[in-house]
Amino acid sequence: MNTVSSVTSATLPVRSGGLAAPAQGQTGEAQVYPYGLAQGAAAFPRAAAQRGRGLHGQLVQQLGQMIVAGELGADRPLVPEEIGQRFEVSRTVVRESLRVLEAKGLVSARPNVGTRIRPVHEWNLLDPDVIEWRALGPFRADQARELAELRQAFEPLAAHLVAASAARLPEIARTRMMELTELLSEAAAEGDPAAYQRNDSELHSLLLHATGNRMLEHLASVVYGALEITGLRPLACVPGAPTAEDEHASLVDRLFAGDGPGAAEVLSGLLSRGSGAAASPHLPAQRDH
Repeated sequence: MNTVSSVTSATLPVRSGGLAAPAQGQTGEAQVYPYGLAQGAAAFPRAAAQRGRGLHGQLVQQLGQMIVAGELGADRPLVPEEIGQRFEVSRTVVRESLRVLEAKGLVSARPNVGTRIRPVHEWNLLDPDVIEWRALGPFRADQARELAELRQAFEPLAAHLVAASAARLPEIARTRMMELTELLSEAAAEGDPAAYQRNDSELHSLLLHATGNRMLEHLASVVYGALEITGLRPLACVPGAPTAEDEHASLVDRLFAGDGPGAAEVLSGLLSRGSGAAASPHLPAQRDH
């Protein structure tokens, strides 16, 4: 008989999502642009929801993974009594777990109908747990492709927005961006992939933060964390990729020059080289110049 405890070792460790908060005591530009003071810290930690402790949290993980993998059919209701017997947990634990899955859009509960699995297009596909379950299941390749395409859509847009307001970009952000391009070149020359990826992540996070669009920044934190879970990274943002460090420098130069379309094109090229997607940045026409 399967029990929740039997899958405990398969669950992943707790990781906090979102972007790092400014250090205490920072004010002014340092608080508005905390990544300028990050000292190379990874700016996009892996995005995943805090998991509940005990049987409840374990059952949510197990049922979520089974639903996403298609191991629980959508042709019949999920019966709490059957779930409790299968996993040897109380009905209270089952009900609480199903409520969590309902909040994530995976199931729906209706009177006289019971709890049923919802169609994939109704799932909360940006929920960190759902992203991770898809990445761990048989549809990993689809999840990776969708994430790469999503990143290809919003990062060039971010570059365009930052370039359009380059005159208002604080000096601390400008200085750090230039430092990061130099650090990327040094890490590539020294064959230090950890340093390269750390500085690359900080540069991209600083770019997103500089847009001033908190919704875009939040979306980026989720996507970046999910990309880390799937192990997908663009080829051009890995040490040893041809001209990668030069293209990062070109990106920053175009940002500072206020060349929105040019910056978007460079960044789109960096991302598309690794994913195989066509470089076609989505730009807001009213911001072109």
